[in-house]
Amino acid sequence: MSRVLLLDMSTQAATDECHRLDVGVSALEALPAGGVRLVTMSSFGAEQLRQKLKSKLLRGEVVRARHRPTRPLW
Repeated sequence: MSRVLLLDMSTQAATDECHRLDVGVSALEALPAGGVRLVTMSSFGAEQLRQKLKSKLLRGEVVRARHRPTRPLW
């Protein structure tokens, strides 16, 4: 089971929901087209969020922001 969730909500709303359900967050990243990519600490926590936020899940391919340079820095 994947620990990654793609949600149509703000980063603050996603972290608030994780605190409410006592789910650990491993990574949280804003998506360029809106929404967030959330990685939980456990697959159990991810499944809890999937059940609770079923209407907020993003479907299909999602473009992530590039965070590494295309050329070496040296």
